[in-house]
Amino acid sequence: MGLESLIIFLIIGGVAGWLASFLIKGAGFGLIGYIVVGVIGAFIAGIVLPMVGFSFGGGIIASILNATIGAVILLLILRVLKRA
Repeated sequence: MGLESLIIFLIIGGVAGWLASFLIKGAGFGLIGYIVVGVIGAFIAGIVLPMVGFSFGGGIIASILNATIGAVILLLILRVLKRA
């Protein structure tokens, strides 16, 4: 993975993490936290979305949407675990 690809990957993760925390109220993590949540969300989406037969396809916008869905799933799981 080249430097350019890594930077795009981190930007997509940051945007996805920010969008997910915006959608799930009360989850503000800061820039590094947004990137971590977005990257983990992209991993989750890469596993879960093909299982249910859903994906937005390719491209940057589709990658952000897929990663955001995964990040929302992650934040919801964390919220449930935090309550338990």
